[in-house]
Amino acid sequence: MYDPILEALRRGATADALTAAETLVAERPDDAQALRWLSAAQLQSGQADAALASIDRAIALSPENAELHLARAGVLVGSRRPDEAQAALDQATGLDPNQFTAYVVQAQLALNRGDLEEAQRLNRLASRVAPEHPRLAFVDGMALLHRGDAEGALKTLSAALQRAPDDIQLMHALGFVYMARGHLAFAEQTFRNIAVKVPAATDVTLLIASLAGRQGRPDEALELLAPVLADAQRATVGVRSLAGRLYLQAGQLDTAAPLLQGALAAGAQDREVLSSLLEVWHRQGRRDDGRQALDACLAFSPGSTDLWLARLALEDVGSPGALAATQRWLDAAPDAVGALEARLAALEHVGRLDDAEAVADRIIALQPGHGVAQARKVNALVARDPAAAVAHVEALLAQAQSDDSRTMLLGWLGMAQDRAGQASAAVASWSDRARAQQAQSLPLPLLAPAAQGWPALATVPEGNAEWPLLLWGAPGSSVERMVAVFAQARASLLTDRFDASPPKDMFQPFATVEQLLSGQADASSMLAGWRASLSSRGARNGNVIDWLVWWDNTLLQALRPHLPQGRLLAILRDPRDMLLEWLAWGAPSMLAIPSVDVAATWLAGVLEHLAELLEQELYPAVAIRIDGMENDPQRLAEALGHALGGAQLPAPSLAGHSGFPSGHWRQYADALAGPFAMLTPVAVRLGYPEA
Repeated sequence: MYDPILEALRRGATADALTAAETLVAERPDDAQALRWLSAAQLQSGQADAALASIDRAIALSPENAELHLARAGVLVGSRRPDEAQAALDQATGLDPNQFTAYVVQAQLALNRGDLEEAQRLNRLASRVAPEHPRLAFVDGMALLHRGDAEGALKTLSAALQRAPDDIQLMHALGFVYMARGHLAFAEQTFRNIAVKVPAATDVTLLIASLAGRQGRPDEALELLAPVLADAQRATVGVRSLAGRLYLQAGQLDTAAPLLQGALAAGAQDREVLSSLLEVWHRQGRRDDGRQALDACLAFSPGSTDLWLARLALEDVGSPGALAATQRWLDAAPDAVGALEARLAALEHVGRLDDAEAVADRIIALQPGHGVAQARKVNALVARDPAAAVAHVEALLAQAQSDDSRTMLLGWLGMAQDRAGQASAAVASWSDRARAQQAQSLPLPLLAPAAQGWPALATVPEGNAEWPLLLWGAPGSSVERMVAVFAQARASLLTDRFDASPPKDMFQPFATVEQLLSGQADASSMLAGWRASLSSRGARNGNVIDWLVWWDNTLLQALRPHLPQGRLLAILRDPRDMLLEWLAWGAPSMLAIPSVDVAATWLAGVLEHLAELLEQELYPAVAIRIDGMENDPQRLAEALGHALGGAQLPAPSLAGHSGFPSGHWRQYADALAGPFAMLTPVAVRLGYPEA
């Protein structure tokens, strides 16, 4: 809806941009982005005062939107209202302010409308007039930030502020860069510095309050916000929305509810408001009130995807209410892909697969490459006619435009070939996918000898009250199904080793094995580092379940003498099923499969470690064999409870993807004869039949 304005601004058709923006704002007076582009059009038309008023209205509606604050700073410069410090700097350098400012103004106008190339071109012209002028850093820094180089933007702006420490606009820009990098404390301090220089700047006060809240200090944030909230003229919808979310964060639901509901009724329908209201309605048991409030909003905005998603969140998945809500959404927007996606999910959940396939066909007609819809189509074909499913996916694969699409389709093709009895073809498809994923996968860890000279197993300290559990399963073991059981039981489970920012203790880097074997690292210090990091990872004490990415018996060099009260919980299946599962479905550890033979050799090796540990009782450990119960959450919960001493654990509704049933490896006895031959000895050693 903003494209006509942006297109007109890019081609310099200021009058067209202004007309389009004014029309949109008349239709959507509470749309902060519409007001932002109206401000840009007004500034480009020479209406500086109106531009400033429009951007202030936008900020009032969305006070935490950093881009709006940045646009306001640009309006101030573009309207030739530089602060006194900048005027003094211009005079001191002996510049021609008119010539330099003209270039800077045009550069910032280009930046405001998203034309980075033009902004930098004009900035270069300005640099010919004053090569060392600090204000040049604003456009350069913001261009770097928009291109994803936050580090470069930080260096550029920091250097400029050393030469012009009182430049308000540069300080604004630096604060936004800190926010983009997640350095919220630095951003807050930067904006506090601005507030000291411009104490009447309400927009800066709102940013500071927002940043304080994001750092877990809602009470302090509300104290900052109180004078603004008490002023009827300044207590805009955006301010009330921010205050409501801060009260919710502080646990004051009764105060938060009317503020958030008032903001919703006044037109604030962004995701932050909606998600906060959903939390309030759920926690207060007022879902009916929520339904009524959202239905009232939908009566005026039937095309709002966010409103419909919020409305669906008030219904239980698969319930009659959810089905009715998706049908209402679809009636209001028959060709909206979001509505069709919601309807597809609801129908799948209640098992109306024929109806779901019909909806998938409608989505594919609108978006031929839609992954979820194509998946439903392929699943339907696989169930009905596997050979047709193979042909369908092969046709999609021939049309794939990206590597990601091709990788996804190779997985689908393998599944269709599996159902069609084409085992060798399925292995080839999955192997092709594994090669495509190699760059995004972790290398297979090098394995030390399974049997080593071990230090004595220490005695558990008297009065010990902490019994850590180390959870591990090799790729293909379906360990994630047991993780789902732990999660359902609200156990003290740590899963952060599989996140983007994992802990840096001894159990994470593969190099720990070499360091322990060579004596480069002190085992006691390694365990102490692990213990010390538990609180920062969310553990209340040492009674934790730490889900490990990898296992090597070399870890016992540290565990036996320094953590005798620990216990290894290993999840196990027939190793040949594990190899097939890993190849077809992947694994949470994201370990690479260089080839099926290499993967089989490595898997056999790591399972030899487990077999040695169990046979020789090298460390307190238990292996749960989940063969035959992979897709039965109740049996999984019972098996885990039994392993934990008879605990009664609730079963999750689902426990991971469907996967293959136990013994499916036999369908691949010929296609994977060589790799299975490598795994058979350790399978027998672990108690599985040879054939």
